[in-house]
Amino acid sequence: MTVTPHAADEHTRIERPSRRDVVLAYVALTKPRIIELLLLTTVPVMFLAQKGVPDLWLVVATLVGGSLSAGSANALNCVVDADIDQKMRRTSRRPLPRHHVSTQDALVFGLVLGVLSTAWLGLTVNWLSSALALAANVFYVVGYTMILKRRTTQNIVWGGAAGCFPPLIGWTAVTNELAWTPFLLFLVVFFWTPPHFWALAMRYREDYAAADVPMLPSVAPSAEVGRQIVRYTWATVLTSVLVWPVADTGWFFPSMAILLGIVFLLEAYDLRARARETEELSIIKPMRLFHFSNAYLALLFVAAAVDPFIG
Repeated sequence: MTVTPHAADEHTRIERPSRRDVVLAYVALTKPRIIELLLLTTVPVMFLAQKGVPDLWLVVATLVGGSLSAGSANALNCVVDADIDQKMRRTSRRPLPRHHVSTQDALVFGLVLGVLSTAWLGLTVNWLSSALALAANVFYVVGYTMILKRRTTQNIVWGGAAGCFPPLIGWTAVTNELAWTPFLLFLVVFFWTPPHFWALAMRYREDYAAADVPMLPSVAPSAEVGRQIVRYTWATVLTSVLVWPVADTGWFFPSMAILLGIVFLLEAYDLRARARETEELSIIKPMRLFHFSNAYLALLFVAAAVDPFIG
Protein backbone atom coordinates (compact mmCIF):
# COMPACT_ATOMS: atom_id res chain seq x y z
CA MET A 1 0.00 0.00 0.00
CA THR A 2 1.31 3.45 -0.90
CA VAL A 3 1.08 6.17 1.68
CA THR A 4 0.83 9.68 0.35
CA PRO A 5 3.10 12.31 1.91
CA HIS A 6 0.05 14.11 3.27
CA ALA A 7 -1.25 10.96 4.94
CA ALA A 8 2.19 10.20 6.38
CA ASP A 9 2.41 13.70 7.82
CA GLU A 10 -1.01 13.29 9.44
CA HIS A 11 0.04 9.92 10.85
CA THR A 12 3.33 11.14 12.35
CA ARG A 13 2.19 14.56 13.48
CA ILE A 14 2.77 15.12 17.20
CA GLU A 15 0.25 17.34 18.87
CA ARG A 16 2.00 20.16 20.68
CA PRO A 17 0.47 21.52 23.85
CA SER A 18 -0.99 25.01 23.59
CA ARG A 19 0.39 27.93 25.59
CA ARG A 20 -2.57 27.60 27.92
CA ASP A 21 -1.79 23.90 28.40
CA VAL A 22 1.81 24.74 29.28
CA VAL A 23 0.77 27.37 31.84
CA LEU A 24 -1.70 24.95 33.40
CA ALA A 25 1.00 22.28 33.40
CA TYR A 26 3.35 24.46 35.46
CA VAL A 27 0.51 25.17 37.89
CA ALA A 28 -0.22 21.43 38.09
CA LEU A 29 3.43 20.74 38.95
CA THR A 30 2.91 22.63 42.21
CA LYS A 31 -0.08 20.37 43.15
CA PRO A 32 -2.43 23.20 44.22
CA ARG A 33 -4.79 20.91 46.16
CA ILE A 34 -1.95 19.80 48.43
CA ILE A 35 -0.91 23.43 48.91
CA GLU A 36 -4.44 24.30 50.03
CA LEU A 37 -4.27 21.65 52.74
CA LEU A 38 -0.84 22.83 53.89
CA LEU A 39 -2.00 26.45 54.13
CA LEU A 40 -5.03 25.31 56.10
CA THR A 41 -2.65 24.07 58.80
CA THR A 42 -0.64 27.31 58.70
CA VAL A 43 -3.06 30.23 58.96
CA PRO A 44 -5.23 28.97 61.87
CA VAL A 45 -2.08 28.46 63.94
CA MET A 46 -1.22 32.12 63.36
CA PHE A 47 -4.54 33.07 64.98
CA LEU A 48 -3.83 30.70 67.88
CA ALA A 49 -0.33 32.14 68.35
CA GLN A 50 -1.66 35.69 68.24
CA LYS A 51 -4.62 34.84 70.52
CA GLY A 52 -6.64 36.89 68.07
CA VAL A 53 -6.28 38.34 64.59
CA PRO A 54 -2.68 38.46 63.33
CA ASP A 55 -1.38 41.26 61.14
CA LEU A 56 -2.98 40.93 57.68
CA TRP A 57 0.25 41.62 55.80
CA LEU A 58 2.04 38.98 57.85
CA VAL A 59 -0.65 36.44 56.96
CA VAL A 60 -0.40 37.29 53.26
CA ALA A 61 3.39 37.16 53.28
CA THR A 62 3.34 33.78 55.05
CA LEU A 63 0.76 32.43 52.60
CA VAL A 64 2.80 33.56 49.60
CA GLY A 65 6.04 32.15 50.97
CA GLY A 66 4.42 28.92 52.08
CA SER A 67 2.79 28.44 48.68
CA LEU A 68 6.08 28.99 46.87
CA SER A 69 7.89 26.56 49.17
CA ALA A 70 5.26 23.85 48.87
CA GLY A 71 5.06 24.39 45.12
CA SER A 72 8.82 23.97 44.87
CA ALA A 73 8.77 20.70 46.82
CA ASN A 74 5.88 19.33 44.78
CA ALA A 75 7.48 20.26 41.44
CA LEU A 76 10.76 18.60 42.43
CA ASN A 77 8.80 15.57 43.61
CA CYS A 78 7.26 15.34 40.12
CA VAL A 79 10.75 15.37 38.59
CA VAL A 80 12.09 12.58 40.81
CA ASP A 81 8.92 10.49 40.47
CA ALA A 82 8.40 10.98 36.73
CA ASP A 83 9.20 7.34 35.97
CA ILE A 84 6.63 5.92 38.36
CA ASP A 85 4.01 8.61 37.74
CA GLN A 86 3.53 7.36 34.20
CA LYS A 87 2.82 3.83 35.49
CA MET A 88 0.03 4.84 37.88
CA ARG A 89 -3.52 5.76 36.97
CA ARG A 90 -3.71 8.42 39.67
CA THR A 91 -0.61 10.25 38.41
CA SER A 92 -0.39 9.38 34.72
CA ARG A 93 -1.95 12.70 33.67
CA ARG A 94 0.56 14.86 35.49
CA PRO A 95 2.56 17.26 33.30
CA LEU A 96 5.75 15.20 32.94
CA PRO A 97 4.10 11.90 31.89
CA ARG A 98 2.05 13.90 29.35
CA HIS A 99 5.21 15.70 28.11
CA HIS A 100 3.67 19.15 28.56
CA VAL A 101 6.81 20.22 30.45
CA SER A 102 10.31 18.85 30.02
CA THR A 103 12.14 17.30 32.96
CA GLN A 104 14.84 19.98 32.81
CA ASP A 105 12.31 22.83 32.78
CA ALA A 106 10.41 21.29 35.69
CA LEU A 107 13.66 20.94 37.66
CA VAL A 108 14.61 24.58 37.07
CA PHE A 109 11.06 25.67 37.93
CA GLY A 110 11.14 23.78 41.23
CA LEU A 111 14.57 25.10 42.21
CA VAL A 112 13.64 28.71 41.36
CA LEU A 113 10.49 28.47 43.47
CA GLY A 114 12.59 27.10 46.34
CA VAL A 115 15.05 30.00 46.19
CA LEU A 116 12.25 32.56 45.92
CA SER A 117 10.34 31.09 48.86
CA THR A 118 13.41 31.02 51.10
CA ALA A 119 14.29 34.64 50.31
CA TRP A 120 10.69 35.85 50.50
CA LEU A 121 9.97 34.32 53.90
CA GLY A 122 13.30 35.48 55.29
CA LEU A 123 12.87 39.07 54.14
CA THR A 124 9.14 39.53 54.77
CA VAL A 125 8.41 37.21 57.71
CA ASN A 126 11.52 36.04 59.59
CA TRP A 127 14.47 33.77 58.97
CA LEU A 128 13.31 31.11 61.42
CA SER A 129 10.14 30.54 59.41
CA SER A 130 12.22 30.61 56.23
CA ALA A 131 14.60 27.96 57.57
CA LEU A 132 11.70 25.72 58.63
CA ALA A 133 10.11 25.97 55.18
CA LEU A 134 13.43 25.14 53.52
CA ALA A 135 13.92 22.16 55.87
CA ALA A 136 10.46 20.85 54.99
CA ASN A 137 11.23 21.23 51.27
CA VAL A 138 14.54 19.37 51.50
CA PHE A 139 13.11 16.63 53.70
CA TYR A 140 10.19 16.02 51.34
CA VAL A 141 12.30 15.87 48.19
CA VAL A 142 15.38 14.08 49.55
CA GLY A 143 14.17 12.29 52.66
CA TYR A 144 10.80 11.07 51.43
CA THR A 145 10.86 11.08 47.62
CA MET A 146 14.47 10.04 46.97
CA ILE A 147 15.26 7.84 49.99
CA LEU A 148 12.19 6.46 51.78
CA LYS A 149 9.42 6.17 49.22
CA ARG A 150 10.82 3.26 47.20
CA ARG A 151 12.56 1.46 50.06
CA THR A 152 10.22 0.93 53.02
CA THR A 153 6.57 0.42 53.88
CA GLN A 154 7.05 3.11 56.54
CA ASN A 155 7.73 5.66 53.79
CA ILE A 156 4.67 7.82 54.40
CA VAL A 157 5.03 7.58 58.20
CA TRP A 158 8.44 9.23 58.34
CA GLY A 159 8.39 10.97 54.97
CA GLY A 160 5.04 12.52 55.80
CA ALA A 161 6.79 14.60 58.47
CA ALA A 162 7.59 17.11 55.73
CA GLY A 163 3.91 18.00 55.55
CA CYS A 164 3.82 18.66 59.30
CA PHE A 165 5.96 21.81 59.19
CA PRO A 166 3.19 24.35 58.39
CA PRO A 167 2.02 24.61 62.05
CA LEU A 168 5.62 25.39 63.04
CA ILE A 169 5.91 27.95 60.25
CA GLY A 170 2.60 29.61 61.13
CA TRP A 171 3.52 29.85 64.81
CA THR A 172 7.03 31.20 64.25
CA ALA A 173 5.73 33.71 61.70
CA VAL A 174 3.87 35.39 64.57
CA THR A 175 6.19 34.74 67.52
CA ASN A 176 9.61 34.24 65.87
CA GLU A 177 10.22 31.38 68.30
CA LEU A 178 9.27 27.73 68.74
CA ALA A 179 7.07 26.37 71.54
CA TRP A 180 5.32 23.20 72.65
CA THR A 181 1.95 24.14 71.13
CA PRO A 182 3.06 24.15 67.47
CA PHE A 183 5.11 21.01 68.12
CA LEU A 184 1.98 19.21 69.33
CA LEU A 185 0.11 20.42 66.24
CA PHE A 186 3.05 19.12 64.20
CA LEU A 187 2.47 15.72 65.84
CA VAL A 188 -1.26 15.88 65.11
CA VAL A 189 -0.52 16.16 61.39
CA PHE A 190 2.26 13.55 61.71
CA PHE A 191 -0.08 10.91 63.20
CA TRP A 192 -2.96 11.95 60.91
CA THR A 193 -0.95 11.41 57.72
CA PRO A 194 -0.77 7.56 57.69
CA PRO A 195 -4.55 6.96 58.08
CA HIS A 196 -5.23 9.69 55.54
CA PHE A 197 -2.76 8.48 52.92
CA TRP A 198 -3.13 4.74 53.49
CA ALA A 199 -6.86 5.04 52.84
CA LEU A 200 -6.04 6.64 49.48
CA ALA A 201 -3.30 4.10 48.80
CA MET A 202 -5.77 1.25 49.39
CA ARG A 203 -7.84 2.64 46.54
CA TYR A 204 -4.77 2.68 44.27
CA ARG A 205 -2.84 -0.28 45.70
CA GLU A 206 -2.55 -1.94 42.27
CA ASP A 207 -0.89 1.21 40.94
CA TYR A 208 1.73 1.19 43.68
CA ALA A 209 2.36 -2.50 43.12
CA ALA A 210 2.80 -1.92 39.37
CA ALA A 211 5.23 0.95 40.08
CA ASP A 212 7.11 -1.21 42.63
CA VAL A 213 6.52 1.31 45.42
CA PRO A 214 6.15 -0.52 48.78
CA MET A 215 3.24 1.54 50.08
CA LEU A 216 1.75 -0.46 52.95
CA PRO A 217 -1.64 -1.25 51.29
CA SER A 218 0.14 -2.66 48.23
CA VAL A 219 2.24 -5.16 50.20
CA ALA A 220 0.16 -5.99 53.30
CA PRO A 221 -3.34 -7.50 53.72
CA SER A 222 -6.16 -4.99 54.11
CA ALA A 223 -6.80 -6.25 57.64
CA GLU A 224 -3.26 -5.21 58.68
CA VAL A 225 -3.68 -1.83 57.00
CA GLY A 226 -6.93 -1.34 58.89
CA ARG A 227 -5.23 -2.21 62.18
CA GLN A 228 -2.47 0.32 61.54
CA ILE A 229 -5.00 2.98 60.57
CA VAL A 230 -6.81 2.53 63.89
CA ARG A 231 -3.54 2.83 65.83
CA TYR A 232 -2.52 6.08 64.15
CA THR A 233 -6.04 7.48 64.42
CA TRP A 234 -5.93 6.98 68.19
CA ALA A 235 -2.55 8.74 68.30
CA THR A 236 -3.98 11.62 66.25
CA VAL A 237 -7.01 12.12 68.48
CA LEU A 238 -5.12 11.86 71.78
CA THR A 239 -2.46 14.32 70.60
CA SER A 240 -5.12 16.78 69.46
CA VAL A 241 -6.69 16.74 72.93
CA LEU A 242 -3.28 17.39 74.54
CA VAL A 243 -3.14 20.71 72.69
CA TRP A 244 -5.83 22.03 75.05
CA PRO A 245 -3.83 22.16 78.31
CA VAL A 246 -0.54 22.98 76.62
CA ALA A 247 -1.93 25.88 74.55
CA ASP A 248 -4.29 26.93 77.36
CA THR A 249 -7.21 27.21 74.96
CA GLY A 250 -10.81 27.86 75.85
CA TRP A 251 -13.56 25.23 75.85
CA PHE A 252 -14.27 25.33 72.11
CA PHE A 253 -11.11 23.67 70.79
CA PRO A 254 -11.12 20.62 73.11
CA SER A 255 -14.85 20.16 72.51
CA MET A 256 -14.29 20.08 68.75
CA ALA A 257 -11.18 17.89 69.12
CA ILE A 258 -13.16 15.31 71.10
CA LEU A 259 -16.22 15.41 68.83
CA LEU A 260 -14.23 15.19 65.61
CA GLY A 261 -11.97 12.56 67.16
CA ILE A 262 -14.90 10.31 68.04
CA VAL A 263 -16.18 10.42 64.46
CA PHE A 264 -12.67 9.84 63.09
CA LEU A 265 -12.25 6.79 65.33
CA LEU A 266 -15.64 5.39 64.35
CA GLU A 267 -14.71 5.70 60.67
CA ALA A 268 -11.35 4.02 61.29
CA TYR A 269 -12.91 1.13 63.22
CA ASP A 270 -15.56 0.70 60.51
CA LEU A 271 -12.87 0.46 57.85
CA ARG A 272 -10.92 -2.06 59.93
CA ALA A 273 -14.03 -4.19 60.41
CA ARG A 274 -14.77 -4.24 56.69
CA ALA A 275 -11.11 -4.93 55.86
CA ARG A 276 -11.10 -7.97 58.15
CA GLU A 277 -13.91 -9.53 56.13
CA THR A 278 -12.75 -8.95 52.56
CA GLU A 279 -10.13 -7.53 50.20
CA GLU A 280 -12.86 -6.11 47.94
CA LEU A 281 -12.41 -2.34 47.76
CA SER A 282 -16.07 -1.72 46.94
CA ILE A 283 -16.90 -3.16 50.37
CA ILE A 284 -13.97 -1.71 52.32
CA LYS A 285 -14.73 1.79 50.92
CA PRO A 286 -11.36 3.35 51.83
CA MET A 287 -12.16 6.66 50.13
CA ARG A 288 -14.85 7.28 52.72
CA LEU A 289 -12.19 7.53 55.42
CA PHE A 290 -9.90 9.50 53.10
CA HIS A 291 -12.50 12.20 52.48
CA PHE A 292 -13.47 12.42 56.14
CA SER A 293 -9.83 12.72 57.18
CA ASN A 294 -9.57 15.86 55.05
CA ALA A 295 -12.64 17.32 56.75
CA TYR A 296 -11.31 16.29 60.17
CA LEU A 297 -8.01 18.14 59.78
CA ALA A 298 -9.62 21.23 58.27
CA LEU A 299 -12.26 21.53 61.00
CA LEU A 300 -9.76 20.84 63.79
CA PHE A 301 -7.45 23.64 62.70
CA VAL A 302 -10.33 26.03 62.07
CA ALA A 303 -11.41 25.30 65.64
CA ALA A 304 -7.91 26.32 66.78
CA ALA A 305 -8.34 29.64 64.97
CA VAL A 306 -11.84 30.28 66.28
CA ASP A 307 -11.14 29.31 69.89
CA PRO A 308 -9.45 32.60 70.94
CA PHE A 309 -12.61 34.49 69.98
CA ILE A 310 -15.01 32.13 71.78
CA GLY A 311 -12.95 31.07 74.79
